[in-house]
Amino acid sequence: MRLQGKTALITGAARGIGRAFAAAYAAEGAQVWIADINLPAARAAAAEIGGQAHAVELDVSQQESIDKAMAEVSATGGLDILVNNAALFDMAPIVEISRASYDRLFSINVAGTLFMMQAVAKAMIAQGRGGKIINMASQAGRRGEALVGVYCATKAAVISLTQSAGLDLIKHGINVNAIAPGVVDGEHWDHVDSLFARYEGRAPGEKKRLVGEAVPFGRMGTAADLTGMAIFLASPEADYVVAQCYGVDGGNWMA
Repeated sequence: MRLQGKTALITGAARGIGRAFAAAYAAEGAQVWIADINLPAARAAAAEIGGQAHAVELDVSQQESIDKAMAEVSATGGLDILVNNAALFDMAPIVEISRASYDRLFSINVAGTLFMMQAVAKAMIAQGRGGKIINMASQAGRRGEALVGVYCATKAAVISLTQSAGLDLIKHGINVNAIAPGVVDGEHWDHVDSLFARYEGRAPGEKKRLVGEAVPFGRMGTAADLTGMAIFLASPEADYVVAQCYGVDGGNWMA
């Protein structure tokens, strides 16, 4: 088991990709903290995964919440792995983007990523045993999209933060890298599809079908498709991997 003896904190992990990572890390021997703004859902996910999983309440947009969660996790013996997974999605034409939507997405997707990295890096430096930080980027961060300007910008910022933090923190033995998924099926895509239906005049489900067909692999991704990379980047096998962003997208984007 590649993560035996390690402790991981995964944000936004009560469902979807984060929950899949939590289960995969536990199967590899790690103790896993499922951090989520929805504490009952986090507790339910931890109970389903088993005794190696624990729940903690966390709102990455609030520094007080970050500090409180870090204190709770650190009190149990330290932290070796952070996965910055919590994120929001929204879309609108440029002329309809609201400041409220912009502020919310940047608060969660960018500031949340940055200040979680900061808090965990401080703890890892104090522990003196290094660690692994994995940020969830997106293929959307590698290009602009007409209706997805703010989300694309947030994920481009995540890629840039990964590069900067990776170069800064490796001197402490902390590897910072990112995963850039493509289109990943799940309940969040019901929301995404409804927004495309609104702005592109499509029937419900049509956009989801089209983006799946457009993936060179032949289908949308799943959370399970991402777990291998998440395990690799958290493991000693990735000790010499620094400030990289890996596309796991079925061939949608060639970097």
